[in-house]
Order: sequence, then C-alpha cells, then structure tokens
Amino acid sequence: MVVTGTYDPYLVALSVLVASFASYTALDLGGHVAGTRGFARRIWLAVAALTMGGGVWSMHFIGMLAFVMPIPMSYNIGLTTVSLLVAVFVTGVGFYVLGRQNESPARLALSGIFMGLGIAAMHYTGMAAMRGDAEITYDRPFVALSLVIAIGASTAALWLTFRTTDHWQKLAAAVVMGLAISGMHYTAMRAAIFAAHGEAAAKASLGQTSLALAVAGTTFVILVLASIASSSEQKRAEEALRQARADLARVNRVNTVAELTASLAHEVNQPISAAVINAHACLRWLAGDSPNLEEARAAAMRMVTDGTRAAEIISRIRLLFNRDTPPRELLDVNEVIREIIVLLRGELARYSISVWPELATDIPHVMGDRVQLQQVMMNLINNSIDAMKDLDGSRELAIKSERGDNQQLMVSVSDTGVGLPVQQADQIFNAFFTTKFHGTGMGLSISRSIVESHSGRLWADDNSPHGANFHIVLPSAEFERAFPHAASTAGI
Repeated sequence: MVVTGTYDPYLVALSVLVASFASYTALDLGGHVAGTRGFARRIWLAVAALTMGGGVWSMHFIGMLAFVMPIPMSYNIGLTTVSLLVAVFVTGVGFYVLGRQNESPARLALSGIFMGLGIAAMHYTGMAAMRGDAEITYDRPFVALSLVIAIGASTAALWLTFRTTDHWQKLAAAVVMGLAISGMHYTAMRAAIFAAHGEAAAKASLGQTSLALAVAGTTFVILVLASIASSSEQKRAEEALRQARADLARVNRVNTVAELTASLAHEVNQPISAAVINAHACLRWLAGDSPNLEEARAAAMRMVTDGTRAAEIISRIRLLFNRDTPPRELLDVNEVIREIIVLLRGELARYSISVWPELATDIPHVMGDRVQLQQVMMNLINNSIDAMKDLDGSRELAIKSERGDNQQLMVSVSDTGVGLPVQQADQIFNAFFTTKFHGTGMGLSISRSIVESHSGRLWADDNSPHGANFHIVLPSAEFERAFPHAASTAGI
C-alpha cells in the first residue's frame, strides 16, 4: 500500500532559510578562497566546503524531517554521516577546481556537474538512511528533474561565489541559490514513493520538530562563526590594503621630491644667497668710520625676510615627507596652487615653460588635507612638464580655478604637450599604467584616490589641437557641512 506523507510548513520554511543562509556565507567565503594562496587558501577552502556542504546537508535533513509519515521512521547513523561527508567533499572539490587561476567555462561546467551529482548522491544516500516499515521506490522523471536542478543550482552557486562582491548582490544571490537548492530537494522527495508492508499505523510522535530545530540551531551557530571569521579577515585585509596604499602614497611623494631635488635646491639657494649678500652689506654699513645704522637695520630686516622664505620652502618639503595624516582644515585652493608653482619654478624655467595661472577670486574654500592636495597639484604639473620638455615650439601651462555649479570648486591643468589618446583618458588612472619610459604608473592613481577621498572627481581629456587637460572638482566646505552624506556618496 502506497503511503502518503505531509509536510510541516514551518520546517519547510526553516530548511529554505538554512539553505539561503548557508549560500550567503559560502558566497562570503568564496572571495577568500580565490584571493589567497598556500596554506591560507587551504584553510578557507575547508571552511567554505564545511559551510556550504554542511549547510546543504542540514537543509536536506531538515527537509526530510519536515516530511511527516503516518508510520514510524528512523535514520541509520552511518549512512546519514556518509551523506554529510559526501556533501562536504563534493562542495570542497567544486570550490577547489573553480578557485584556481586558470578558470574557464568548461571548468565551470564540469565543476557544476560534479558538484550537482554529488549533492544528488548526498540526498539519495540520506534517503537510503531512512528506516521504517515501508519500501522506497522512485519516479524516474522526477529523479532526472532533481538531477538537472542540482547541477544547475551547483553551477550557479560556483559561478556566483567567485563574482559577487557587493553586500546586496550577495544577499540576492543567496536567496536564489537557497530556493534552487531547496527546489532540488523537494523535487527529489516528490520522486520518492513509499509502499507500506502492512496497514499504516497511527502517526508516531518522533520528536521530529525538536530534532530539526537542533540541527538548524547547530548549523546557524557554525554559519555565524564562519561569517564572523570572514568579516574579521575582510577587515584585516582592508586595513592592510589601506596601510599599503598609505605607504605607497608616501613612497610616491618621496620619489616625486627626489626627482625635483635640483629644482628645490635652487629655490632654497636663492633666499640663502640673498641673506648672505645682505649680511655682508650689513657688516659694511657697520664697519665704516660712521656706521650707518639705518642701512644696517634695513639689511638685517632683508636677512630676516630671506631666512623666513627659506624656512617656508623647507617646511613645505618636510610636509611632503610627513608620515602622519594631519587633520583637515579650511583651505584656499588658489594658495595651494601658488605654493606648488613656487616649488616648481626652477623646473619650469629649466624647460622654458610659460605658466598662465587664471585663479578666480570668488572660489569657495574647501575642507581638505593641504599636503595631499599639494601632492595632487605637484603630480599634475610635473606630468605636464614631462609632456612638454622635449618638444619644439610653444610650451605653455595653464592652471585655472573657478566656481562650479552646486557650490563646487573646479580646477583645470592644461598643457601643450604630446597629448592624450582618447582610449587612454581613463586608463592612465589605473595603477601601474604609465605612458612614461621611466614612470611607475602610480602618481595619477594615487592622485585620483586623494581627490575621491575629498569627495571629488579627477579626470582627463584631450586638449585640442595638442596637449592634455586634467580637471578636478571638489565640494566646497559649505556644501559638505550642509550635505555631508551627499558629498561622500555622490563623488562630486
């Protein structure tokens, strides 16, 4: 006699929830599998396999417990354990194969088939572990359909695991994967036909709900621990990346200053030489038979002015080497531009480059890091110098500041150099991409990062008929105070 079971809707919902949570955790862990090598990769691979495989098995077991039969049923511990090991093993192999660097569509398909068949084997092994006064047979079309769903769900899971990075994208993918995995299970359960050996007894109280809750609770604890470990590792990696970028930015500043040593030495030498000349003049005015105190005093005052100027230049150089991050302050960007022009005056004069600053007087102030914005301007102007220094003809550098829309500040740096191909307008901001023979490819990448950290934008375009334009847009201090969230998220 064929026995028909019923489903506990609460346990069914719990099984789908377990599958979705396990899928989300696996998606979170997949990035660690693909992004690490050596022993760390093996550890994350094992954690991902235990999480995904164990989660799929838990969903399967809870789904079986949700199926209430009118006859007593139990489970063989040995086969139930084997079904769990099969799920973990095939999931681990799938992650291992696809997490390698030489990933391909064929490898994805083969991994999905292997993992799907393995999950199906886990399910039917778990079904074989059922013990009761009934014989189980299977409806072949539904068995075939369950295999197709298992392979499709496994392929999608593997594909999504190594491609999802956004939180909401992972969440949506986890829900889809959870529903697909659950669909495979309940399709396979639909394929099962139970034939009782005798008359059906009254429904036995097997404590299935308590067992299902225990399995779900254990699974959730494991998944939460895995998520915490993943989150901690991600924060550690983000901090390491932030520190690496900060160190790289500092190295870039040091390299920039090293390239400009001759020019800076010339700038410092001028006030020092003037101070020495004024010192000799002061001594001459004092050494006469009738010391001219007024002239001596004037010469001494000029010495003070020259010394102060030299100290200011040295202070600017020291700021470029400063490792600490100074607090942001209210800045006049025109003043920052003028300071960098003074620092690069010797380099500009060496290559006969004319500078045309067009600095508007009504531009708003910005909240920023003076040293970092100096670095951006120095990098842009230095790039223009490199683009023009070997060319014949006119060498002109135009630096323009103006008030933009929505309380923005706009700065443009234009040159008459070799120009910028259209296809490289955004590519030049990629790390390690450079058009210079001796370039490092980091200056513009770091400059864009600095501008974006100030809630601004930096981009480039061609300066027809020859040369290049670089544009910076920054929010004003008033705009940031009025709309702090908009400035940080809009990237204006």
